[in-house]
Amino acid sequence: MSERKILPEPDPQMLDGKPVPGPSVRPRDAATLIVLRNDGDARRVMMGKRHEAHKFMPNKFVFPGGRLDPADCRLSVEHHLHPLVEEKLLVQMRGRVSRARARGLALAAIREAFEETGLIVGKPAHGKLPRTSDKAWQSFLSTGYVPDLSGLRYFARAITPPGRPRRFDARFFVVDASCVANIDEPHVVDTEELLDRYWFTFEEARAQELPWITREILRMLEEALDKDGEIAPGCTVPFQRRQGADWIHETI
Repeated sequence: MSERKILPEPDPQMLDGKPVPGPSVRPRDAATLIVLRNDGDARRVMMGKRHEAHKFMPNKFVFPGGRLDPADCRLSVEHHLHPLVEEKLLVQMRGRVSRARARGLALAAIREAFEETGLIVGKPAHGKLPRTSDKAWQSFLSTGYVPDLSGLRYFARAITPPGRPRRFDARFFVVDASCVANIDEPHVVDTEELLDRYWFTFEEARAQELPWITREILRMLEEALDKDGEIAPGCTVPFQRRQGADWIHETI
């Protein structure tokens, strides 16, 4: 670890609701994808608005993402993660440490982005497609592309505090729009998760109704890009979570 700080815990309302009584649920592995593009001098991020009928964060603007599925860890890939990215994903992995699970998290981010926005982070398939019985991956592969993990950068991690009805151990990945095969012609998807795609500047994004963690990730991402110009494969990864009575912020 390069840094570890104990900070005041964010206001419960900012963390999308007060704790609920009863035993705390175990956080589930999840992944989020942040797509960046440059339009002239403007740097933009893609976000979507969650449906008002959704139980989890209705009407909020978020990045595409969701929980890790078993099929994500089993899918074979030919375009692998950068070795430094894969190594970072193994650091402080809860439970059994597995490279298949590290790759699965990156694949989950790509799959969720496709399911929710129709964007394909992939390259044309040459030869046989990977075999899978998972319908979501079958839909992705039916486009003629295979997932490409090489451009993903592991940027941040956050665990939902105890006491919430849903808890996620979320990894946030960043990818440049140049890695998206159909950036201006998204695949048509039928989803109830996100209502539409929006390309916001960072200033525009901050003006939207955002979950606390989304706002926090945006802040850190803008600072990192202003400082270094890009997210490098071996960049330090901010990691936020509650430990006992303390709110911990450290870097991996």
